[in-house]
Amino acid sequence: MNELLTVLLESLRDGYVQVSAFVAITVLAFGLIQYRTDGALLAAIEDNERLQVLFGGLLGLTPGCGGAIIVMPLYVRGTVSFGTVVATLGATAGDSAFVILALAPEAALYAYAIAFAASVATGYLVDSVGLGVSRVDAAVARLSPNATTDGGTVVNGGVGPNPAHDYGGPAPTHAHETGPDRRSRVLTPLSHLAHVLWWVAAVAGLVLGSLYLFRGGPEVPLATGLGFDGLFTVVGIAGALLSLYLYVVGRHYVGEGEIARARDSFKSIYDTLTHAAMETSFVTVWVLVAFLVYEYAVLLTGLNVAALASTAGVLAPIGAAVVGLIPGCGPQILLASVYAEGGLPFSALTANAIAQDGDALFPLLAVDAKAAVVASIYNFLPAVIVGVALHLLWAPVFGMAEFGFGVL
Repeated sequence: MNELLTVLLESLRDGYVQVSAFVAITVLAFGLIQYRTDGALLAAIEDNERLQVLFGGLLGLTPGCGGAIIVMPLYVRGTVSFGTVVATLGATAGDSAFVILALAPEAALYAYAIAFAASVATGYLVDSVGLGVSRVDAAVARLSPNATTDGGTVVNGGVGPNPAHDYGGPAPTHAHETGPDRRSRVLTPLSHLAHVLWWVAAVAGLVLGSLYLFRGGPEVPLATGLGFDGLFTVVGIAGALLSLYLYVVGRHYVGEGEIARARDSFKSIYDTLTHAAMETSFVTVWVLVAFLVYEYAVLLTGLNVAALASTAGVLAPIGAAVVGLIPGCGPQILLASVYAEGGLPFSALTANAIAQDGDALFPLLAVDAKAAVVASIYNFLPAVIVGVALHLLWAPVFGMAEFGFGVL
């Protein structure tokens, strides 16, 4: 029991200080850009047709799903090309990027640079030569006859915006202007207080997490007190518990009932801070789940994930690409956490980074199911090709270890 409790407390602490505090700053920075520019970023993408694929890849490259999510409604509105959708989704590493950036930054630099290059190249190929889109469209139509509209016939005419479609109503948007915003004499002020305390913990966690990285990522014992170990433990556990509260309860009382969805704009700085806190709390919960699943699996079963991945050989990157086809960030965070523990090869991490779409696929699935499926297929193919190539060439040619590369 003591060992189980230790794993729980260490997962709460490490997940918050090593990952969530850095997530908070990144999400907040992106939100502040949206708040300050008031839509100028979207206008720039729409007005530069030949650079749309590149812009889409850059937005997808931003950690989290926010950058990629804002591109999907632009395709629905008919103002960006299908190749832009493919490049954006392919470059997206979702919320799992925060895990790798915090725990294996060198691996993140290589993996996401490769994913960006492969995705942008694929996007431009889709827009310029088609890559057999009509055949894929036909195959998807046979599998899903109820899928709405086409999934990218725009490529037949070269680079340009997707032809406008009539969706039977106003163009869908991913923005949620209002949340449930429930009222309670106790829980409403308590939730706002928890939000403020959460940011105090986030700032403290960022300082402690930075010191942790500067020290080379040493083992930190569970402790209390005013020393580094004590503050690392107390702030980490407190921040994780506050994140759980905001995710489960608090978001319903501060107007942020929906999570994992980008916002077109924000009303105020406080609104921006609130959104960043709720999004980060969502990531924190999934990070904790991933940490606990891995740690308890190893503790209770003696499972050696690295050994299994080693025996899988070239199937490891293919399997990681298959996992990337699952919409949402949860499975991808789990895979990233396993890599950070030295349990997966670098080729698998990169293949997953290309194949996964995070939460950005959900808005597209809701309004154009076929386009979402076709885009996923186009991301899966380069993911397998690049993953297998890295598996065969990475260690022999570059002399770098497949397992544990870039992990602190």
